[in-house]
Amino acid sequence: LDWPQGVFASKVDAQGKELEVVREIDGGLETIKIEMPAVLSADLRLNEPRYATLPNIMKAKKKKVEKMKPEDLGVDVSPRMEVVSVEDPPVREAGQSVADVEELVGKLKDKGF
Repeated sequence: LDWPQGVFASKVDAQGKELEVVREIDGGLETIKIEMPAVLSADLRLNEPRYATLPNIMKAKKKKVEKMKPEDLGVDVSPRMEVVSVEDPPVREAGQSVADVEELVGKLKDKGF
């Protein structure tokens, strides 16, 4: 696409047709300005999650959930892939126990290692 990138953004400010992106680097914080359209990726600190309060949880429990079918939304759910075959992985050989290093080296030499 040949668009500018603002990766690991911890703060983004829009200023007209430019974005000011603050990102964390090894030495601290780096502030860059990039023109839009641009590609951004977010750091964990970009957004703070909202926590549900107990009254809202109780309201959500009482609310009816409307059941819909994909056809009601105009969505095609027909399969787009075909499974050709499914096979189990090959069975592994049983391991061997050795008493000491000399026996191990001897078995490895016999196998050609």
